[in-house]
Amino acid sequence: MLLLAAAFLVAFVLLLYMVSPLISPKPLALPGAHVVVTGGSSGIGKCIAIECYKQGAFITLVARNEDKLLQAKKEIEKHSINDKQVVLCISVDVCQDYNQVENVIKQAQEKLGPVDMLVNCAGMSLSGKFEDLEVSTFERLMSINYLGSVYPSRAVITTMKERRVGRIVFVSSQAGQLGLFGFTAYSSSKFALRGLAEALQMEVKPYNVYVTVAYPPDTDTPGLAEENKTKPLETRLISETSSVCKPEQVAKQIVKDAIQGNFNSSIGSDGYMLSALTCGMAPVTSITEGLQQVVTMGLFRTIALFYLGSFDSIVRRCMMQREKSEITDKTA
Repeated sequence: MLLLAAAFLVAFVLLLYMVSPLISPKPLALPGAHVVVTGGSSGIGKCIAIECYKQGAFITLVARNEDKLLQAKKEIEKHSINDKQVVLCISVDVCQDYNQVENVIKQAQEKLGPVDMLVNCAGMSLSGKFEDLEVSTFERLMSINYLGSVYPSRAVITTMKERRVGRIVFVSSQAGQLGLFGFTAYSSSKFALRGLAEALQMEVKPYNVYVTVAYPPDTDTPGLAEENKTKPLETRLISETSSVCKPEQVAKQIVKDAIQGNFNSSIGSDGYMLSALTCGMAPVTSITEGLQQVVTMGLFRTIALFYLGSFDSIVRRCMMQREKSEITDKTA
């Protein structure tokens, strides 16, 4: 009886692997494709642009700072694989005025053709305890991290649906999968991208347009360096429990997942575990992916409980140290 059950399980798994490619989206061909990258003047965005350019894509870089854009353009152009490739730079604030964003996307499409892939990488992080953060900080982060992705996506989606081809990438964060001390403003703006992406994917999937949400860990970028200047002690200690990734590594994985049409894009073993734990009702690209999530959920939840206990311990220790220091100051 056990042998029969084992044989059935093996046959079932093999069948899933055979059927899986039939329901997976056809990979997007990057040679000659038009890729728009917001926040493309530095960090992960610039590395994504370089990775796409290496594969033969035409690039439109969108960011606010013209000087940084021109510098990024020079770096990207070093990686061309043919003399026909173009890097177009557009300076605009993607979260201020939708009509302005729509106009610059139209300009880019007039010069380089319809957008095949949009990578929403514009964003920023500010951390602090909930009661210490100004209300304007919550508004600012929601505007940049959320609306800064809504506006460009809204500007390209109609053409993608008409052409029956396209990829839209939202660069979230592991803080968009797990709420952490000090990130009440940042995490909420990154969690919002997940809801947007799930609803949008359901709308556009029949048109052969696929959405990817990337959840990179702490990455060695100018943005992280700026963020670390104001991080609360608790946030910094929790962040130090995982390693810092190179932006090139993150970019390669995001581009690979976007090409394949994968909904989730994660980096490393921690990222894989978080994506499995938080999959919920998220779409899957293949039956195999869904099966892996089902099989690993119990084990990963057990590991996650140890992580959460560790994080709570860090917060308690910091609170006790702070209280001890206050008592010492009062008695001095």
